[in-house]
Amino acid sequence: MTDPRHLVCPHCHKVNRVPAEKLSAGGNCGACKQPLWPDHVLELTEPTFPIHTGRSDVPVLVDFWASWCGPCKMMAPQFEQAARAWRGKVRFAKLNTEQAQGPAAQFGIRSIPTLILFRNGREIARQSGALNQAQISQWLQGNGVG
Repeated sequence: MTDPRHLVCPHCHKVNRVPAEKLSAGGNCGACKQPLWPDHVLELTEPTFPIHTGRSDVPVLVDFWASWCGPCKMMAPQFEQAARAWRGKVRFAKLNTEQAQGPAAQFGIRSIPTLILFRNGREIARQSGALNQAQISQWLQGNGVG
């Protein structure tokens, strides 16, 4: 296994070691055998948030949102499309700020939607306001991803 990367399973939340050259190929979790790159955006909870943002070598883009937020609802399909385009390069995740108030407070979320890009447990970049798929991709590239 050359240059392995840690990738957290979106199903059982176990850390998997994946060769860097095989990240985009998909593959299954060594523990639960489920796909490491599902076809949907990962829904984080308060307990799973630090696991995925802190234990993955793959960048994790988190959309901090709430169910009552109109711009959040408008951005959701764009975020899903961007997730498909960046599959194998960036883990896309959502965190409901009403249900997971701890991480929202920890990262000082004042307006939603807010996107935060994490790499190895550290905040790399932040963007508030709704973006479309092209803007999300451009923002990721501008922050050294891809």
